[in-house]
Amino acid sequence: MGSASEKNVLTNLPSKNGKVLAVKIDDTPPAHPQIGIGEADVIYIEQVEGGLTRLAAIFSSKYPTAIGPVRSARISDLDILAQYGKVGFAYSGAQSKFRPKIAQANLFDLGAEREPATIYSRDKSRVEPTNMILNAPALLTKAANENKVIDQVKSVGWQFGDAPKIGNQIISATVKWPASRYKFTWSQSEKRWLISYRDSPDLDANGLQLGSASVLIQLVSITNSEYHDKVGGITPFSNTVGSGIAYLLRDGKAFKINWKRDTAESGTQFTTETGETANFAPGQIWIALTDQAPKFEVPAPVESASSKSK
Repeated sequence: MGSASEKNVLTNLPSKNGKVLAVKIDDTPPAHPQIGIGEADVIYIEQVEGGLTRLAAIFSSKYPTAIGPVRSARISDLDILAQYGKVGFAYSGAQSKFRPKIAQANLFDLGAEREPATIYSRDKSRVEPTNMILNAPALLTKAANENKVIDQVKSVGWQFGDAPKIGNQIISATVKWPASRYKFTWSQSEKRWLISYRDSPDLDANGLQLGSASVLIQLVSITNSEYHDKVGGITPFSNTVGSGIAYLLRDGKAFKINWKRDTAESGTQFTTETGETANFAPGQIWIALTDQAPKFEVPAPVESASSKSK
């Protein structure tokens, strides 16, 4: 926890602004329930081979002793992470052809192949490859002892404040990839979007349903990259540099907004259709990177007294 007046720049919640640790997390059914992601500041949902999804979780305010299941890196990660500065990157491996790109990137490679089993351990109650668990404090301590100066977290574009003026009341939003789907359902009592994965509540390892006050559904170009997995599946690349349309979910509404990011090193600007800043609500941020428009469930129309009397 930071000082009483300090707020984390990614969530606008009272907390410290610490070093940036990015962790790749498996997002297939055997990987659920995932561990530690409720403590992340930002979670990106990315498309990977076969139309499945994988998570990139950003930690800068809290560092759980267990995060996982940790999985391998992908090409889309490098552009996503570049805006955060020189981060610590935790993952379980990478395609051999892709390794030089990681080596050239502006980050500290803290992958499992470089670290001991005391930091990346195996959960014997789970089955490989979805059982690798990271001890984040131990990893960061070892990095510091090796004089790896990871950057302190900074703003990467979004701002906090009042909601945009023009939005549509919704009950839920469903986001699909070829072989994965998420649903975000507004809870008025909890003031957050409750998350479902493949039609079931998305629970963390403690049995609590994951959720967020702000969800960003960012429409991006997803194309084939030059990389592929060990069985020949083509690795998709989600392009987060450029501009496009997004949907900001907050306060029980969906706001159609614009996103713009000039370079991989710069943050993303989010504006309303009239050019004003599209403010996020304080709290953990989920960002779904997809090339498919979301499906919204809207409230049923309320009958007026005059229509009922007819």
